[in-house]
Amino acid sequence: MTAPTPQQLLGNGLLSILKEDDRKRLAPHMMVMDLEVKDVLQKAGEDVVQTWFPCDGALASFCVWVEETGSSVEVALVGREGAIGGIVSNGRLPAFATSEVRAAGRFLRIRTSALEAAKLESLALRHWFARYSDCMLAQVFQTSACNASHTISQRTAKWLLAAMARTGETEFRMTQDQLAEMLGVGRTFVTRVVRQFRDQGVIETRRGVFRVNDAAALREKSCSCTAAIEEHFDAVLHGIYPVE
Repeated sequence: MTAPTPQQLLGNGLLSILKEDDRKRLAPHMMVMDLEVKDVLQKAGEDVVQTWFPCDGALASFCVWVEETGSSVEVALVGREGAIGGIVSNGRLPAFATSEVRAAGRFLRIRTSALEAAKLESLALRHWFARYSDCMLAQVFQTSACNASHTISQRTAKWLLAAMARTGETEFRMTQDQLAEMLGVGRTFVTRVVRQFRDQGVIETRRGVFRVNDAAALREKSCSCTAAIEEHFDAVLHGIYPVE
């Protein structure tokens, strides 16, 4: 673990939009960490004492446990456009959702208490992080509507497109079990969709790896939810949402 360089700070869109003085305000309290898939950033019910900023192609998600089904469902995906942890809350508050790494890579970590102290010193920090919280809430709202209204095929295409945009890669490590868990559906449903996409040449898979071969075809299979989220990010935080 090391302190971030000025260039590494720019690897996260939310940090890059800040004034240089505010990045310098945060940098001494930050550590660079290289994390792997399934590393846990926060657990539901535990105090949020760290805040994480994914950089470049790193990716994490928020998942909520559904007691009746005994499974978890992904409610938000976060890449270099955002952050996980105490962006909005004041002090040590319990996390409602668990957050895990979905794509390995570099994360910048800061103690939430240090972030809160910096926000007290800078109105601009409070302003930009409040805007990000609005965008995050919009993503949760849209995901809830998507899960209730769209087919597993549409939601699978949407997830693959979102992961591709955030990581900047057409290939990423993920099992069908993990994809089914994130979508909150049975493995057999995902297997059928993946087989269909593969037979049509849209994607290819090998053990633990997905590769997108035809992004245009994947967009045709997806719902409009990603576009709605992109438009809201563009209106509230122009330029930080990753696109293909």
